Amino acid sequence: MSISTPQVAEHAFLRRLYADGYFPDAVVDKGRTILLRLCERIEAERPADLAALYVLAQAATDEFNLLQEEFEAAGSEIETVAREEIAEDFWFVASAYGFPDADVEELIATRDW
Repeated sequence: MSISTPQVAEHAFLRRLYADGYFPDAVVDKGRTILLRLCERIEAERPADLAALYVLAQAATDEFNLLQEEFEAAGSEIETVAREEIAEDFWFVASAYGFPDADVEELIATRDW
């Protein structure tokens, strides 16, 4: 499935991570894929309310939790810059799909980074 929402399809996910050599592109690519897969799920499942959106977002957050090991193996980590960028992109996704009042901390509540 491809992204049908133009604003999302054109968005440069994790832009600051790609711009910083500390974060390996191959691992950042996997993070971008997680966010795109979240967008696909939102478009397919069309969550009716914030509670349903939070379930989808937290499942994607769990995938980022697993990705932390790959960052570490590559000599990097999900640190302050990465945490902020990832959180901002989760909020962007929520907003783009009609949930501008989503609480970013709730979107990523299951994070361990």
